[in-house]
Amino acid sequence: MAEMKCLKDFGEAEILQRLQRFCPAEIIGDDGAVLGFPPGQNLVVTTDVLVDGVHFGDRTMPPEKVGWRAVAANLSDLAAMGATPIGITVGLSLPPETPILWLDQLYQGLAACLGRYSTPLVGGDLTRSPVKTIGITAFGVVSPHRPIQRSTAKVGDVILVTGCHGDSRAGLELLLHGDSHAQTLSTGDRQALIRAHQTPQPRLDVLAYLNPSDSPPAGMDSSDGLADAVLQICQRSGVGAVVEAEKIPLSPALRRYQDPETALRWALYGGEDFELVLCLPPTAAEQLLAKLPGQGAIIGQITAEQTVAIANGAGQTMPLSQTQTFQHFA
Repeated sequence: MAEMKCLKDFGEAEILQRLQRFCPAEIIGDDGAVLGFPPGQNLVVTTDVLVDGVHFGDRTMPPEKVGWRAVAANLSDLAAMGATPIGITVGLSLPPETPILWLDQLYQGLAACLGRYSTPLVGGDLTRSPVKTIGITAFGVVSPHRPIQRSTAKVGDVILVTGCHGDSRAGLELLLHGDSHAQTLSTGDRQALIRAHQTPQPRLDVLAYLNPSDSPPAGMDSSDGLADAVLQICQRSGVGAVVEAEKIPLSPALRRYQDPETALRWALYGGEDFELVLCLPPTAAEQLLAKLPGQGAIIGQITAEQTVAIANGAGQTMPLSQTQTFQHFA
């Protein structure tokens, strides 16, 4: 069996040449990429850093899935701003002992997600590090009057979520603990939940369904959890909210996997579902919901009281917890 080659067995120029095959030939090769975008559009820039042992690891994710998720996280941020992607750059810090096959597969995953959303890889950097770290900067464009922002929610708006929540957390549980709690889960359900964690779909598709004659909604994505998104929107907008627990969309697979209390907790606080949480007038929300492919729901409303609460079917309420949302330095 041939010995596995690592980065230390290659020169830097040889590694970079190997990676450049994933970039458009007409863009790369100089000290920077020159990108054009339509006149009258504003540039949106977002950066995300993923660290081995914090955001990914060999136990839960092969390298091609790491690449997909790294791109998806950034494209989700652009979708949350109402922006159309025009390119990304990738900064890699890797140990010299990293197998060259790991790097190849990482970029295959990057390219697969970028190709799905017609977004080019336009450059980046590579350096030595004791820990695998992936830093991605994504660029998008949006009309000056059309960005989605967290600070524009208004009293009387309703809260609309795209897709289901909690599936990514369920997929992580399956990857970490196998079948110890899932003996009755079907193969299809298991695969669907793991797929939700490993290959999330940024909701760029939603932008096409927003009515251009309406004011853009307030909103953000739910990468750090549904509860976190609602709390952040309310804090930035100076409003409150009531979320109705029974209206939060949970997938059939999640309902079959976990009891109702755990499923709701994962939906609220599990994170990494990469769906959109939007606040807009009731009529506009109903119109958008009717156009959305797949599941989605109106789950609550914006209130004047500066508290954010969740209500059960009996009308009892309790505050949404900031401490249970994802905290990088907790």
